[in-house]
Order: sequence, then C-alpha cells, then structure tokens
Amino acid sequence: MSLIQPTQIPFDDTRLATARAELLPALRAFLPEDAILARQEEVSPYECDGLSAYRQLPLLVVLPRTVEEVQRILRLCHEREVPVVARGAGTGLSGGALPLCDGIVLSLARFNRILDLNPDARTARVQPGVRNLAITEAASAHGLYYAPDPSSQIACTIGGNVAENSGGVHCLKYGLTVHNVLAVTVVTMAGELVELGSAALDSAGYDLLALYIGSEGMLGVTVEVTVKLMPVPERAQALLAAYDDVEKAGRAVGDIIAAGVIPAGLEMMDGPAIQAAEAFVHAGYPTDAAAILICELDGTNQEVSEQVMRVRELLLASGATEVRTSKDDAERLRFWKGRKAAFPAVGRLSPDYYCMDGTIPRRALPEVLRRTAELSEEYGLRVANVFHAGDGNLHPLILFDANRPGELERTEELGGRLLELCVEVGGTITGEHGVGIEKINQMCVQFSPEELRQFHAVKAAFDSKGLLNPGKGIPTPRRCSEYRQLPDRQHAHSH
Repeated sequence: MSLIQPTQIPFDDTRLATARAELLPALRAFLPEDAILARQEEVSPYECDGLSAYRQLPLLVVLPRTVEEVQRILRLCHEREVPVVARGAGTGLSGGALPLCDGIVLSLARFNRILDLNPDARTARVQPGVRNLAITEAASAHGLYYAPDPSSQIACTIGGNVAENSGGVHCLKYGLTVHNVLAVTVVTMAGELVELGSAALDSAGYDLLALYIGSEGMLGVTVEVTVKLMPVPERAQALLAAYDDVEKAGRAVGDIIAAGVIPAGLEMMDGPAIQAAEAFVHAGYPTDAAAILICELDGTNQEVSEQVMRVRELLLASGATEVRTSKDDAERLRFWKGRKAAFPAVGRLSPDYYCMDGTIPRRALPEVLRRTAELSEEYGLRVANVFHAGDGNLHPLILFDANRPGELERTEELGGRLLELCVEVGGTITGEHGVGIEKINQMCVQFSPEELRQFHAVKAAFDSKGLLNPGKGIPTPRRCSEYRQLPDRQHAHSH
C-alpha cells in the first residue's frame, strides 16, 4: 500500500475550471499577461520537480518580476484561501515543489539577478532565482567562491538551496546552506515583507534564520538572500582510492576523520555507480573496483602537502588496492567529474531510478552498506550507492522500471526501509533533499507525536491558514496513525 503518491485530479475538472475562472481576473488586474500561465499545455512543465514519479497539474502558474507582485499574489491567495507552492528551478528530489490541483505555482525564475557583490565584506546579495554556480562564477574574479555545491549546482537556484538546506561535496568542511547564508528577505503568506538574519556576525532575538532555512517553502517565500563568500584556497589536491570491498571503504572514512583530518570533500561510490559514471564521462575510474573514495584536501601549500601524505598512508592502511593523487588541477577536476555526473550517469543502467537521501553516523557506515545490500537482494531491486561519505549523507539510487506493474510501489517500500534503517542506527531521514512528499511517512518514524505537534505549531505561527506548500514536510497525526497500521510496517523501529 502506498500513502505517498497523490491522486491526480484532471486539469479540466469542473470545480477546478470554475476556481481558475474566478482567480484569473483578480491576477490580471496587477500582473502582465505573460506572467500568468493558465492553459494545460502551459502549466504542464510545472507538474513535478526532480522526483518525476509524482505529478500533478497546478491550477495556475504565476511568474512575478518584482517583490511587490509577489506580495500582491500572496495577499490575494491568502484572502481567497488558495494554496501556493513556490518553485525555483525544479531540481528538488523529494517532491517539495509538487503542485496542488487547486493551488497556484509561484515561480521565482525571473528573480535571477545578483544585486550586489562585496569582495571586501566577502558577501553577495542575490535574488532567489540565481543559479548556485552563477554566484561562484561572479565571485571568481575577486578570488572568492560560494562553498555549498550541490551536484545540480549548474541548474539549481539559491532560493531552492535555502528551502532544502542544500549541501554538496564540500559541505563536510564548509557546511550546508545554513552555515553560508547571512540573511534572507521573506514574504509571508499574508504578504508581509520580513528580514531574517543580518549581514553582521550575529543579530538579536531568536535565530529565525536557522529555523527558516530548510523549511521547504512552508513558512514563507524567499525574495532575496545574502550569502557568505570564501577565498579560493591556495591549493587543492584530490586523492582517489580504490577498494575491493565496500565495507573497507566505509571504515576508511572513519579512519580519516579520526586522524584529525577534515577534508574539503570526502565522497564514495560503489561498483555500479563507478561503472555508470566512467561510461558516461570517462573520468578514468577503475571499473573493476567495488568502491572508490575521492578525498579532496585544500588550504596552504604546506598544509595540503602534509595532509596528502597522511591521508595516502591511511587509505593504504585501510586496505585500498590503489591510491592516485591528482597531479594538477585538471586531474583533480576529472576525479570530481564522474562524481558530479553520477546521478544522470546511473540513468544509463535502468529505465528509472529513485534517489534516496538519508544521513547516518559515520561509525554506522559499514553496517548500513551491508544491510542496504541485503535489502536490495530481498526486494530484487539493484541499488547503486553515491554519497557524501564524510558527513554520512547517503544517496542510494534504487534502479527500477516504472512500466512494470507494482515495481514503483516496491521501490517506494524499499526506499522507506532504507530511511528507517538510517533512523535505527542513530541517523535521520534526510541530509539535504528535504522531506517534501517523498519522506513524509518516515517523519512518523523519526519523530514522536509531541514533536510533530510542535512542528505544526511553528507552521501555524508563520502561516495560520496552512496555505504555503500544504501537505509537505510534516505529516498529520491521522497520516501517521494510518502508516503505523500498515501490515508491512512490522520491520519499523521508532525511537
């Protein structure tokens, strides 16, 4: 039984057609014609985000250009109790931007300008539709860059990064989005303009900025972000280690951190992922390896030289069959090229794949990898593993064929069990993709009813009518009750 997939309501449903006809004149009173998409063929591109297994056509799509237009849209929807789903580039992987049939999609795609870049203060003030990589491209002339670098950084937007608290391969040393954002300007569902955080090192009052980052578009709509910029390190060098056993590679991760070395990035790929990435981008990976680790070290010349020698010794001592050290920046980037392209590369192995996202303590990595392999065999579904090994953020990719009856549902169930395994070993159900609709059932496993009530209280404080991205992130008590009663939940472990 699946409690995840929403029921698709036809776009031309009579009730929805009436609601659309009533809302259009009110929007056209202050928005230009090209800012409103109302025909089925116009709204179809917005029916899903990167989790394309779940789709729903929205009532309407609006594309404002100014903060004032965003405010008026939200005030109108607040007054008429119309749900709103804010959307960036649509690269999210948890269904967080899945539309509602009776709600509008508020696209921030036209908020795509870098408003200010201050190299002295090492900050950039940007609109939410600015691409993650575009910030680094603009800052590079000043010897600066923006540290969080999701695999989708060429396309994903900073507003979406704020919504999901995105990370990337360098988050081990430099932190997630929450550690690299100084301030956000937000429009509430009631249309109020609110500033959270500040350009200073600290600000008075509750830390609402940390509360807001990662709230998945449920508390407000981001219209401006101030980010921290980092100086480009004097030197960066990467090591690539091959292993004949996945668990050996998992233990090596803990060995490196235990030795007091904090790499800029520490990533792991298993055999299927290695083979797919190599066939896709020809990065020179050893395709006969059971797993590889990519470890990047950065800092001063002396610091990197010392750490490279230390990490090389640790990798060999942990059972690595081969260790390569990048000879120049081109080779370092080639090491990363396959990892950055791993998700699309795995698409060559199967008609469909389901990308999971959970986080575990590093000490549990060997156990979780072993049990993942056991679950893969139990369900008869292949799993390719690509993940941020250094901080325990796993991305198992479940390979399946949606054209085979029941296979998507079986994939969902396996994904749920992998997430619940993360909770069982002391981890959490997400690291950077968010809960969205995908992991909402597992929220019932990780959190108690009392904790969920507090989440709902926070939501109500920002959005009293529950109109911003409803149905995402936080399950209702009824949903949790239904999930706990499912016959296939005998395996679950609640904390």
